[in-house]
Amino acid sequence: MGTVEGAEAQAEPTAEPTAAHGGRGLVGRLLIVFAVLVVAGAGVWFIGKATAPDAGPTTTEIPAMQVAAAPVRPGSVVPAKSAPDPQGGATPQAGPNSLVAWSKSVSTATGVPARALLAYGNAELVLRSAQPGCHLSWATLAGIGRIESNHGQYGGAVLGADGRPSKPIIGVPLDGSAGVRAIADTDGGVYDGDRTTDRAVGPMQFIPSTWRTWASDGNGDHSGDPQQIDDAALAAARYLCANGRDMGTPSGWWAGVFSYNNSVPYGQKVFGLADTYAKGAAAARS
Repeated sequence: MGTVEGAEAQAEPTAEPTAAHGGRGLVGRLLIVFAVLVVAGAGVWFIGKATAPDAGPTTTEIPAMQVAAAPVRPGSVVPAKSAPDPQGGATPQAGPNSLVAWSKSVSTATGVPARALLAYGNAELVLRSAQPGCHLSWATLAGIGRIESNHGQYGGAVLGADGRPSKPIIGVPLDGSAGVRAIADTDGGVYDGDRTTDRAVGPMQFIPSTWRTWASDGNGDHSGDPQQIDDAALAAARYLCANGRDMGTPSGWWAGVFSYNNSVPYGQKVFGLADTYAKGAAAARS
């Protein structure tokens, strides 16, 4: 969802030389400049390839381009944490409704919609019970949710009390056009309405084939719907915690986020958002 648009620069025409010697001198200078540019470009390409992580299957591009990337080095540190505060204790069986008071308080402090916070906080509680070694924070899910769909509000959608956006959130066709990966249809249009190519769907922007692997029931209705934010947040949490990953360590946190989207700026944006949300929640509690 949200392709990166490129701009093309048009070179100004150069004047024709008036003498043979002048033409050869100009050509020679241009060849030298061209060689320098090729060497410099190759160096930039090599550095980019050496530092970029491998592609992940969940998301495509970065729609929230206005979000600032945190000035942190990948793998060096994790965002701040602030645990959700459910009523009646940390029991994932209670579901999102146990976090109503907490979500309202944190929403006021962070600007994240309270209904989205119910989903993110509930996903942390479920993973805390099911995979305690993962140490996933709701704030990381909130950072991803902000970038992927503005917490279920992408394209003017409104997140309802039932956790579903007022209109389906469906990304651009993944047809290999500029800035977009090429992924042929894997769901017959069941999730994204497209029988030709796949499109990322829902508040957490799952590709249909990935959703089928990680589909989750976060709201207790015995079904998994990628458009429903409780289900989507829990699926994202399980995906991030795959293969025994520890999201509480710098290496584990960055590997998890890169598995969601293989972009260093993406990871830095998620880091900055997660860190800000957690600190805002901690300040509200104190």
